[in-house]
Amino acid sequence: MASFGMIMPELPGFLTALGRPDLIGWIVGLFTIGAFASRFISGRIADAAGRRPVMLFGTWVTMVAGLGYILIGWLTPELTTSYSGIPLVVWLFLLLRLLHGMSTGFRPTGTTAFLTDTTPIRRRGEALGYLGVAGNAGMAGGPALGSWLTVEFGYDAMFLTSSGLGLLALLLTIRLPESLPNSRKVRWQDLNVFSGPVLDWSSWSASLALLPVAFAFGAFLTITPDFVDSLGYVYKGSFNTIIVIASISMRLVAGKASDRLGRVPLLIAGSGLLALGMFGLAWAETQLTAALAGVIYGMSIGMNMPAIFAWTADLAKPGKVALALGTMLMALEVGIGAGAVYSGYQFAGDLTAIPGLYATCGVFGLVMFLILLLTRKHLKDPRRQGLGSFN
Repeated sequence: MASFGMIMPELPGFLTALGRPDLIGWIVGLFTIGAFASRFISGRIADAAGRRPVMLFGTWVTMVAGLGYILIGWLTPELTTSYSGIPLVVWLFLLLRLLHGMSTGFRPTGTTAFLTDTTPIRRRGEALGYLGVAGNAGMAGGPALGSWLTVEFGYDAMFLTSSGLGLLALLLTIRLPESLPNSRKVRWQDLNVFSGPVLDWSSWSASLALLPVAFAFGAFLTITPDFVDSLGYVYKGSFNTIIVIASISMRLVAGKASDRLGRVPLLIAGSGLLALGMFGLAWAETQLTAALAGVIYGMSIGMNMPAIFAWTADLAKPGKVALALGTMLMALEVGIGAGAVYSGYQFAGDLTAIPGLYATCGVFGLVMFLILLLTRKHLKDPRRQGLGSFN
């Protein structure tokens, strides 16, 4: 997560240096498309061949991607040929973003399934909360480190460090045992999306609850670097660190709370915080007010994500946990991609458009808050209902 997170605040500037700032929405958009497409096979592979190969492949992609960005930077002066009005080097950058998305299409699916295999069901929310803390710790330190490296040493130093962190993650992952009983080697038919199930709709309610959270995140990743730059932040990644620290603090208690109170009550509170945080960012005009709104937004992420992941695992059919998680994560990619592309085109370098985009995310959060509040008694929430498997 540090490898992925450290490059995000600086990629808009990198793409601007390549000559196409109008395409910044596709930085996140293509990444999420790559992740979305790969989830058609990552979940089924994890349920059949094991969690470990899925985690390893996603980590390999993370490690190699950092080196790819360096190569693109080196090729910039030579590649001036344009296709459809876009320089070839920009096409290569966009292709790399698409392929880089496979890292999150595989790694989180395998990791989350691995964790559900190895923790008691009654403590699933707590465990997923701690997993989120680990990921958020990487997202907290990564952007700050990436921005510092870029400012002090340039893009190549940042990308090389990102690749090095991917290598470290790979070495640590190799040491993990396989948690799926009766796992086997990956077969060619596992890659055939027309053979066997690729989706599990048992998690549809959790997936829908995730959409406004994901949309806001996609928009946040796309427009926030320019927003915080306009407020005078020298190291743009430091603002992301504020968000992530707030998220970590909430995750330390939210996962355990969802085990005790149920997933839906946590999501009601989390969607309310999402709306409040986004509206706060829309109105923020100083570093202080932006930071306060950012803390609220970070708290919403820390409350929503563990509850949604645990709810998905609760609702999954027997033996299909990874498939259900992959399906839910597709909703994550759809939401992030839609938020990124929409906000990128609406923004297009116009700082006056930013408040309206944050407010749009706030409206979506408010709508989800009302939907969950009004339908809470009709939504299946095994943890809240105290079904036998949780006792």
